[in-house]
Amino acid sequence: MEGARRILAHTPNPHLSRGVLTSYNSAMSSTAAAYGSESMRAEKRAAAGISVLAAIAIASLKVGVGFATGSLGILSEAAHSGLDLVAAVVTLLSVRVSDKPADADHQYGHGKVENFSAFIETGLLLLTCIWIVYEAFRRLFFRHVHVEPSVAAFLVMFFSMIVDFWRSRVLGKIAAKYDSQALEADALHFSTDICSSGAVVLGLALVLLGRIYRIDWLLSADPIAALFVAGVVVYVSWRLARRTIDALLDAAPTGVRSKIIAAVQRVDGLLEIERVRIRRAGNRYFADLSIGLARNVTFQRSEQVSDAVTAAVHRVLPDADVVVHSAPRAVRSENIFDRVRAVATRHNVNVHDVSVQDLHGSLHVEQHLELDESLTLKEAHDRVSVFEAEIRHDVPEVSSILTHIESEPATIEPGDEVARDANLEKRLKAIAAQFREILDMHDVQMKRVRGRLYVSCHCTMSDDLPLSRVHDIQTELETRFKQEAPELFRVLIHPEPRTDNRR
Repeated sequence: MEGARRILAHTPNPHLSRGVLTSYNSAMSSTAAAYGSESMRAEKRAAAGISVLAAIAIASLKVGVGFATGSLGILSEAAHSGLDLVAAVVTLLSVRVSDKPADADHQYGHGKVENFSAFIETGLLLLTCIWIVYEAFRRLFFRHVHVEPSVAAFLVMFFSMIVDFWRSRVLGKIAAKYDSQALEADALHFSTDICSSGAVVLGLALVLLGRIYRIDWLLSADPIAALFVAGVVVYVSWRLARRTIDALLDAAPTGVRSKIIAAVQRVDGLLEIERVRIRRAGNRYFADLSIGLARNVTFQRSEQVSDAVTAAVHRVLPDADVVVHSAPRAVRSENIFDRVRAVATRHNVNVHDVSVQDLHGSLHVEQHLELDESLTLKEAHDRVSVFEAEIRHDVPEVSSILTHIESEPATIEPGDEVARDANLEKRLKAIAAQFREILDMHDVQMKRVRGRLYVSCHCTMSDDLPLSRVHDIQTELETRFKQEAPELFRVLIHPEPRTDNRR
């Protein structure tokens, strides 16, 4: 990076230097983002892969020891671990698919694959539960199976508990780091496996004690321990099922919607929040908001408010994909001028010098309207007629409307600066001196455009003079200038406060 800056420091064109440096910085940022994304994918896949290997080892050991001892508790745990293996494989596959970027067929990405993976795992857990309960009741009431507790059985179960503790911590850490629901489901699953394995160990210990001390009812502890395992499975399945179904049905995360509304309501210029919708796909959130803005707000201001709303959502959900739809709304405090300008905004035209007079109880509107200079008079008049009709519809209290049609400049006109005319300047300054509000007149410039004379000047006035009075003075001064010098085609007067006199 420093080498690039040294090279750019010797580039003769500074604008080119900044452009190249900006491109370099952008490329470096994109590279860093791509590297971070690839690092995330590699870490998630590694965690899921380790979980698969651990599941293979534990399931194999439990199956061997379960058949050797005849313990239903261990066999139920073996079945549980076998389904754990299937779930771990599904999680590994889902993690590999869910990290793929969005494409033309999957515009919201592939994150839902993780949610579907958790749903499959929930189903597998329930199947395990059904088999365990069936076999436990069968051994308790219909068929006695001899259980032979052994040192190997205890060692395998303790080993299983240690491995489950280790991989639940690893998976939980990666799941929290990257907000992965599939890895989180696995971590939760394996953390509860510790309890179920402990129940099996306790059942084997009670069977062993019953045999040593000849306590017959303790010999039934193994299927009872298996039922406890089934209860744990039901608990885990219910927690996973509730969260998975919510994700698949696009349920909004608890409390997030109210937090977003509270954050967005603080955005300046917002009239109302019509709709807030949130959905989750994998570790990515999508927020869709519809907001109401004053109908005479400009397009640029609307974009600024939308950006502020997006930033407010990101304060609640930092990595969310946010879409903001803004809709124009009438404000209760609108006056007639606002309502006229709202119609102009709807027609995408510029209106200015709007004045409203109350003539014996009837309201009369006068306005200046700018239209494309390439239009013919007929075309311009037709548009004005539609515009005036909409004003009468939206502002029914208006009795009459008079529109001054102006051409909206779209052509750069060639002109020549005229040499200073001391006599004309002196006459104009004398007229300005007759206005007590004008403290000073300066920077008088004259130019000729298409054979017509243009004059501009700066007038200094008091800082606290109302803008309405400033406009009246400008209008009257322009009229007096043209009376004094009829050759003037256009007069432009720039007012300045006394504290900002640019002479």
